Formats: sequence, structure tokens, C-alpha cells
Amino acid sequence: MSSIVEAAKTFIAADSIEYADGSVVSKTIIKKQTGNITLFAFDKGEGLAEHRTPHEALVQILDGEAEIIIGGISNRVKNGQCIILPADIPHALKANERFKMMLIMIKN
Repeated sequence: MSSIVEAAKTFIAADSIEYADGSVVSKTIIKKQTGNITLFAFDKGEGLAEHRTPHEALVQILDGEAEIIIGGISNRVKNGQCIILPADIPHALKANERFKMMLIMIKN
């Protein structure tokens, strides 16, 4: 969002990103030196391979249900629920069904 007027408008996060067949769609809402907020839409069967980042993050599920693996432990996170991704701990995401999420990353 490029202007104060756009930033001041209300929006529904889940309606701000659409699913695409066989894909993971992402849309950056805020990108700052101190952190980012990004929306994602995962089609069924898609995911993100295990990786780690030096930053903490909060994931909020906006639609559907995700399987989020953190440090080898699988978590089912449903619409409306949040989970914290600790810094430097490997994590992965799987879409056993379509889901949308908001990722809030806080840079150290």
C-alpha cells in the first residue's frame, strides 16, 4: 500500500487474496526493515518445504486448516487460530486442504 489513504482503509484479509489451482499465492501487505506482513493462499497439496529463519513470526489462519510442522512436531491450525514460529527452529507448511494465512514476521 503506497499511500496513507490506502493504508487507512479497512479490508478483510481473507478476501484480499485468491486461491489459484496448483499454486501458492502470496501478497505483501507491509514490507519494512523491521518486519513484513504477507498474505498467502495455498491450494490443496501445496506447501513450503522445511526451512528456518532468524526471525520470529506469527501465522494466523484466515480460511481452512493448515498443517504446520515446527521442530518436527505437527500442528493442525484452523481458521481463526494463530501459531508462533520461533526464530531458528525448522518449520514447514502443508495444505491437506486449501487454506489462507497471514504471516507477520518480526525482524530482530
